[in-house]
This record gives sequence, C-alpha cells and structure tokens, in this order.
Amino acid sequence: MRVSKKIIKIAIVLILLVESGYLLYDIFSKGKKAENENGKWFCVGEVGEFERGKIYPFNSEKFYLSVLEDGGMLAVSIKCTHLGCSVEAHDEGFLCPCHGSEFDKYGMVTEPPATRALDIFPIKIENGKIYVKTNDPIKRETFNKSQLTYAE
Repeated sequence: MRVSKKIIKIAIVLILLVESGYLLYDIFSKGKKAENENGKWFCVGEVGEFERGKIYPFNSEKFYLSVLEDGGMLAVSIKCTHLGCSVEAHDEGFLCPCHGSEFDKYGMVTEPPATRALDIFPIKIENGKIYVKTNDPIKRETFNKSQLTYAE
C-alpha cells in the first residue's frame, strides 16, 4: 500500500511541475510575441485598388476592410462579439453563422444575440498605401464617424 501512495505522490508532483513549466512558458512567450509585434503594421495594398461600397476579406490577418461609399475605411475584426465565432461578409455587412448575429457594414449589431459592435483595428495611410495594425483591436459599443480613415 505504501508503494502505491508514493507513486501517486510522485505522479502528482510531476504533473504540477509540467503544468508550472507550461504556465511559465506561456507567460514568457506571450510577452516576447507582444514585444516583437508592437508597432507592426500589415500592408493591405494601394488605396486605388479598393472599390467604394465593398468589403474585402483578409482572413490571414483576421479582419475585413470595409470601404464605404464616401471612401471611409474600417478594418473590422472577423470575431463576433457574442462568442468569438468568425463572421462572414456579405454585400450589406456581416453575419455570424454560429448564432445568427448580424452586423451592418460599420460593424454595428442589426440582429442579436451580439450586444455590441464588432471590434476594429487602427488604420493608417502612408504614401498611398493602407496599413492595418492587427495586434491592437479597439473594442467599441457603437459606431462613430471618427472611427473611419480616409485617404487624403
């Protein structure tokens, strides 16, 4: 009986050591990743490449570029604000296939269960090129015209 208790104690200690190692690795690797990506901007393309009134997917970077009729742009996250499923773009906005939330082209909720607008990412335009900072989502409750970026 003593041998089995000793084996169980050793197994528990080993499991705790392994879990602690994974936890420490996760903490340090996230810190390095955030440090390396801080300030990194993804180049979407030239301003002239995008038609007004269309939504363009950038699945590898996890956002859609919504180019509005007036030329304003939003980089809208693909993550639904309800439970984090990936939304799909259509002509009028976005649809979450998991639970049926719908959003307009500004990322505003038009059909629940989602209760707030889709997150957006900062956009900058330099030398005629559009850049999106995908590691810096902006959580928002509603759309505000100041969230739009325009080419000069």
